[in-house]
Amino acid sequence: MTHDPFDVLVIGAGMAGLTVARRTAKAGRRVAIVDTRPYGGTCALRGCDPKKVLIGAAEVIDRARRLEGHGLHGAPTLAWGDLMRFKRSFTDAVPEQLERSLGRAGIATLRGAARFTAPHHLAVDGDAIEAHRIVVAVGSRPRSLTFPGAEHVRTSTDFLELEQLPERIAFIGGGYVSFEFAHLAARAGARATIFHRHARVLAGFDPELVDELVRASTAAGIDVRTEEEVRSIVATSAGLEVRTRPGVAVTVDLVVHGAGRVPELEDLDLDAGGVAVDPERGVLVDAHLRSISNPAVYAAGDAAATEGWPLTPVAVHEAFVVAANLLDGGTTTPNYAGTPSVVFTLPELGRVGLLADEARAQGLDVVVRRQRSAGWYSARRTRQVFAGHAIVEDRATGRILGAHVLGDRAADVIDVFALAVRHGLTAQDLKTSILVHPSDVSDVAYMV
Repeated sequence: MTHDPFDVLVIGAGMAGLTVARRTAKAGRRVAIVDTRPYGGTCALRGCDPKKVLIGAAEVIDRARRLEGHGLHGAPTLAWGDLMRFKRSFTDAVPEQLERSLGRAGIATLRGAARFTAPHHLAVDGDAIEAHRIVVAVGSRPRSLTFPGAEHVRTSTDFLELEQLPERIAFIGGGYVSFEFAHLAARAGARATIFHRHARVLAGFDPELVDELVRASTAAGIDVRTEEEVRSIVATSAGLEVRTRPGVAVTVDLVVHGAGRVPELEDLDLDAGGVAVDPERGVLVDAHLRSISNPAVYAAGDAAATEGWPLTPVAVHEAFVVAANLLDGGTTTPNYAGTPSVVFTLPELGRVGLLADEARAQGLDVVVRRQRSAGWYSARRTRQVFAGHAIVEDRATGRILGAHVLGDRAADVIDVFALAVRHGLTAQDLKTSILVHPSDVSDVAYMV
């Protein structure tokens, strides 16, 4: 089958791809979108949204246990099967709803594997497609593991589809996925072990707060093993034996991949399209997110080699930039200032802006306001014993350069600091703001 040329063809129906398709179609362009998997992408179907639904139940378990004997008696238990059915009420209908809404917007919805055959041409399962502009927004996949027995490792997607939760789970890698899922599994009654090959887990976050989160993880029953690289996995009659160094092994029922992700580009035949790529970072783009080697191609989200972190809000921001450049001739650039990031553990760990050491490395004279806050009202009312913050301020101006928070509602607090960092607010601006009290966010005025 052949199609008339499209003005814009988007590869990938996740948040970035959907945003570009909708905005360009609304402006009157002839648009198509293609994906090999159900429409919705990682965040809506296999990541952020379903994960947070599951963690919502774990939050209730965690808080109830902390308040046992302090107004609550008889902590609830987590029924995994019921929770998974609840999770699917958020995900199952998404692909069909999206396809219908895209159709109403006049966007052609294509299904299948897309690959470049020329700079402006692709094949989608044998169909020849031509487009004046092509947007690569395919997202990422788990990094390939090469040790013996790697075929026994399951992905985060597999974890989110488990019909039953195994009793013993190992997580490879000390990043977001491993910590979030380990905290969920521990509250559901599983024994979780995290293996990380380096000395520090969650390397992008404030080291002292990470140490506090590791203590919180240990208290929850999670075995965090640093400088323990998985060398092999062997299936035995007792389960999967995870081996790290001679004489050291842990036997589990499930091993989950949390060792990082890479752009999912290998099947696109980018060479045929003249699209330069870094396999670890994505499509090489200029300041306007346009391919440096094929001006017909743009990229956004995890598939683009940009300074942006691999987060859904960043992918959407980059999609806005790409759509604007497709429509106005290419003058818009992304602004990543004040990008927040949160690990949805129990408690949550968040950051925005600079770490203290990063600020000093840039030659900035800073004041770091660091404190454990387990004794503050916001933590004591739910008996949270693992809480703290570190706020990085410019000494001369008081401008907020970075904020790092550990606590039950760190995500909400970090969002306030994200506005401060992005818009150049000072400690005095935050101190003199009138905020809802009592709330975790009202602590902001006392942190600066």
